[in-house]
Amino acid sequence: MSRSTVHPRRAVPSRVPTRAPAVVGSTVALTLALAACGGGFSSEQAADADGDAAGSSAGDTLVIGTINPPASFDPINSTDVGGQWANQFVLDTLLNQPEPLEFTPELATSFETEDNQTFTISLNPDATWSDGEPIVADDVVFTLNLIAHPDSITARGGNISTLDGVDGATGKLPDGETEIPGLVATDEHTVEFRTKEPVDPNYIYEMIGTSINILPAHHLADVAPADFGESEFARLPDVTSGAYTYANYTEDVSVEYAANEDYYLGAPQIPNVAMRIMPAANLAGDLQAGAIHMNSGGGIGNIPVQDIGTVEALENASTSIDPTIGFQTMMFNLETLPDPDVRQAIAHAINRDQIVDQLLRGHGETIDGPYTSQSPYLDPDLEVTSYDPDLARDLLADADAEDKTLRFVVPTGNAIREQSADIILQNLEAVGFTVEQSNFDFPTVQSMAREGEFDLLLMGFTFNVDPDMSALYSSSGAFNYMGYDNPRVDELLAQGKAEPDPAAREDIYHELQAIWQEDMPIMTTYSDYATSVVSNELTEGGAAAFWPGTLADLPQWQLGGAS
Repeated sequence: MSRSTVHPRRAVPSRVPTRAPAVVGSTVALTLALAACGGGFSSEQAADADGDAAGSSAGDTLVIGTINPPASFDPINSTDVGGQWANQFVLDTLLNQPEPLEFTPELATSFETEDNQTFTISLNPDATWSDGEPIVADDVVFTLNLIAHPDSITARGGNISTLDGVDGATGKLPDGETEIPGLVATDEHTVEFRTKEPVDPNYIYEMIGTSINILPAHHLADVAPADFGESEFARLPDVTSGAYTYANYTEDVSVEYAANEDYYLGAPQIPNVAMRIMPAANLAGDLQAGAIHMNSGGGIGNIPVQDIGTVEALENASTSIDPTIGFQTMMFNLETLPDPDVRQAIAHAINRDQIVDQLLRGHGETIDGPYTSQSPYLDPDLEVTSYDPDLARDLLADADAEDKTLRFVVPTGNAIREQSADIILQNLEAVGFTVEQSNFDFPTVQSMAREGEFDLLLMGFTFNVDPDMSALYSSSGAFNYMGYDNPRVDELLAQGKAEPDPAAREDIYHELQAIWQEDMPIMTTYSDYATSVVSNELTEGGAAAFWPGTLADLPQWQLGGAS
């Protein structure tokens, strides 16, 4: 029988109480999310280091359908979800986050603080690299120093920007410096670091604990930081720490993995994984035919809305629909569109409710800014920018805007986003704008975004449960392709990262949302719900309701039989 579940919208509480010990797969972990000074979580017992593949099912290969090819496998500079997710199979982080603001061990058996400023990490002593070398404290120190190095090219600088001694926006060390002050390996399996001032521990657990893949220092020590992005490792990591290793990558076709039989948390139950890169329109048919076992979800493998009815009726699979923390945006080039009234006119001209109702068939929401209904930091009192074409015409007339053709850049690969571009184009032309739309593959769009070769550009994001949006809105943010520069915003973003009290952080991010709505450097077009389809043959595993936690128990996934 098929099973379809639609999960209602849920808001994550701004304070998460201490929870009882929870069993995650074969890993026993004490799950804790801190809202006040002190605390941490620890693991007394990790999975059997020898693994236990006994009872592995007859299915040899898990086949996952996905849409977006990885734009980059560079662990410290991949800016696309496809590349980041691909690396999660092979490169472990210190922590997992199976549910919002719940943290469990991966490489770290404990990650603790007594004062919300000095943090101590204990590593799993059984963890090894795929070449047999032990994973040690020096690997963590090496990784964070590489990100902070003035010469390295990275999109992870913002993740470490609260650390003592680095720039508060970029996470970079001053020129000539190569080591983060206070970041030390106190013994083979213990790391200590210090933030500039006390911070919300959940920020550190998420931004450093769950978002940074630890790298093998012994394998990369001879690679100059400036050359890391061109290294063989950055092209496709060859010494890895995760449940799987890369077996083969065929560009725009597939990513193939082989199980790491020596994985420190237990050998994976499924010997091989293959991610097939395909048009979104093929996902439902391949699920029905049994050619794939699941879709990847997470914005890189969503089921097209028009196919939801089809997958819900499948007898060989189950379907669930969940809200997400991801959102789609339209970026404004502030160099070519400097007048906020023109940007407001564009915002009021776009019928976002039509996108949600017509294209998403109600499986989504309209919001302003980067926080969806899953976020405890979404300001419920901030009125969403209305669809008001008359107001848009008035704003445009009052702005005395230059008569110009807007360059509208749209990435291919996401059918709903491409269709939303058609609605946006019609809406803008209806109020008097002249628009020239161009569609390109996602890597090309990323390059155009970096070079400012657009007036309007569509791009989707999935950040973190933590509300810090420095990467998008800071004047030096890695994803600030808009060229947005508001000193008050930079000041508040810095305050938000440094504030340890969740209630005070909420006030800061509410103020930021009001500023962002007024300045309108970027507008959220919609947040679509995720449809996850899992074959009945995959008896354990599949995309989780909280998608960032999908791979938290990857070694325990099981196939019941060969397709």
